[in-house]
Amino acid sequence: PLGADDGARFKRGRLVHRLLQTLPDLPPEARAAAVARYLARPIHALTAEEQARIAREVLAIFDQPEFAPLFGAGCVAEVPVVGRIGERVISAQLDRLVVTADSVLVLDYKTQRPVPSTSNEVAPVYLAQMAAYRQALAAIYPDRPVRCCLLWTDGPRLMELSADLLDRHCAG
Repeated sequence: PLGADDGARFKRGRLVHRLLQTLPDLPPEARAAAVARYLARPIHALTAEEQARIAREVLAIFDQPEFAPLFGAGCVAEVPVVGRIGERVISAQLDRLVVTADSVLVLDYKTQRPVPSTSNEVAPVYLAQMAAYRQALAAIYPDRPVRCCLLWTDGPRLMELSADLLDRHCAG
């Protein structure tokens, strides 16, 4: 918010997150029109070019067949989670949670650019965030492995974070 862009990257991130939260509930053929209506609202103060760029970024995610299981039935958006990790208590809002009989997957949207090439290049703060989510969810679902993925909206690109990598970023 104190950067030279006057908070524009945070605004874009909030808009992308909101669209990814709500669009899965719409029929695929209605999504493009819904995105256009939402982004055209005067409150967002977006130029036509900005609207088109955000719309392309978001709709490209739904064009990827490999992402369909992340946005289908049984997937929940904006899931509150509270847990104790060692002596620390966390309270968070998960972007997306997919719980099956075999596993738990937590998905976090990232709108920053440029996108890291590998998971080893992901910012440590993101790795600590996902490690905390993994620890909290493991306590809730002790009978299932918890997988953590980052969905980089620019691309789009799905990046799974290995258990070993997250273990190195656990908070006590």
